[in-house]
Amino acid sequence: MVCGSSLEYLDQTIEMTCTCCQKKDHGHIRCPNGHYLCDACHNKDSLNVIEEIALGTKLKDPVEIAEVMMSHPGLPMLGCNHAYIAAGALMAAIRNEGSRKITPEHIKEVFIRTGKQAHGGYCGLTGVCGIVPAIGACFAILTGSKCGKDEEQRITMEAVTRVSQAITELTGPSCCKAYVRTSLETAGDYLEERFGIRLPMIKGTICNHSHRHPHGCREVKCPYFPTKTEESIPSSGSSMGLKEEKDMEQHLLRRGLELGADTV
Repeated sequence: MVCGSSLEYLDQTIEMTCTCCQKKDHGHIRCPNGHYLCDACHNKDSLNVIEEIALGTKLKDPVEIAEVMMSHPGLPMLGCNHAYIAAGALMAAIRNEGSRKITPEHIKEVFIRTGKQAHGGYCGLTGVCGIVPAIGACFAILTGSKCGKDEEQRITMEAVTRVSQAITELTGPSCCKAYVRTSLETAGDYLEERFGIRLPMIKGTICNHSHRHPHGCREVKCPYFPTKTEESIPSSGSSMGLKEEKDMEQHLLRRGLELGADTV
């Protein structure tokens, strides 16, 4: 988090002071050395890059967009930054598919709504992963759902229910990166079923972040864990060419340093 120590996950909230901004906050996650980061400071190194990619990418595959975002060197292995990744990748893919008009304001609105319900560690504390309301916000924008609406809200809640169930099947322990992938796959299926919006989707995504998982990767229990033959493939699961992928990695590294991120 700050000093590299293992994190403590508390059973009850306590008042702590953010190591970065000095704001007093109530939280459940800290390190044994007393360091604590509020959600705003924990996420700030990567959120600008996530938004930049969402607003600028021409890719139509939401999983591929998410893999680009998850290659950002300042992105923690776990955390609610991934909720913004799921939302941004899905909205960008729908925009680039072209059948629905998605504006930069729509994407920014989805990020604002995501921030209202995506909070670090609450997947374990309440059973709701922040990616779930993030995908719900996307469907709410598409349908115009809000309190008092009828079919629009039902469609949005159905999307949220399906994504929550898909994430549940991958739990034990939590893995935000696996959750991003399965939520986008699930949302893509529902988009086609409900609206006829067909997004191209990477099949057989290979994860190369397993060694970074602080709670222990699920390994062969995870559908994105590489097999022995796949482990030798230098790919994040993206369908981009190797040169394009390396160029993107260098771009993300430069942007991460510009935004104050630490390298990993």
